[in-house]
Amino acid sequence: MARLNVKPTRMELNNLKDRLKTASRGHKLLKDKRDELMRRFIEAVRENDRLRQNVEQALVGHMQDFVLAKALESDQMVEEIFAVPTRQVNLHIEIENIMSVRVPRFHARIENPYGDDEGDVVYSYLASNSQMDATIQEMIHLQQDLLRLAEIEKTCQLMADEIEKTRRRVNGLEYSTIPDLEETIYYIEMKLEEAERASLVRMMKVKDKKS
Repeated sequence: MARLNVKPTRMELNNLKDRLKTASRGHKLLKDKRDELMRRFIEAVRENDRLRQNVEQALVGHMQDFVLAKALESDQMVEEIFAVPTRQVNLHIEIENIMSVRVPRFHARIENPYGDDEGDVVYSYLASNSQMDATIQEMIHLQQDLLRLAEIEKTCQLMADEIEKTRRRVNGLEYSTIPDLEETIYYIEMKLEEAERASLVRMMKVKDKKS
């Protein structure tokens, strides 16, 4: 604790008491914010872990299937199949406010320039095999999970940063600002009481001399 360098006057005492009241109220609000952020952060981390495991497991399986399917075709044929993009992905990013943390929300729309349905493949089925076609379809269906994973991981990162900032503010108020104010208020009150006692003694002495 460190006493503030202020004059021990009643005006300063009132100002410091107002500052202490504001600091105490802010400390409580920040603690509530930190606790709520921690609760939501834990929920987000659990969802992130679950989703990441599912996505990684699915990706590994799909890539293995694709490698096996690719082995049945020539490299030139595979390059021709994927030479031209068959989808246009429009990504819209919406910002949501969670406890003053601005987190992204991803909304993707897949458009087929060839006018087919989203699930259709536009290359020739004769140029591929059934295993490759099935793998590509599964990868397309995995897109929403990939977007959600990117969304939740960014949310966890932003919330972790905000929790750390809030924690530092709470600690600053709890271990520095509030104790310093309390120490200074106590010092000024002692000084004012001492001045009142000295004034009272002087008045008593003057009274005794007059009598």
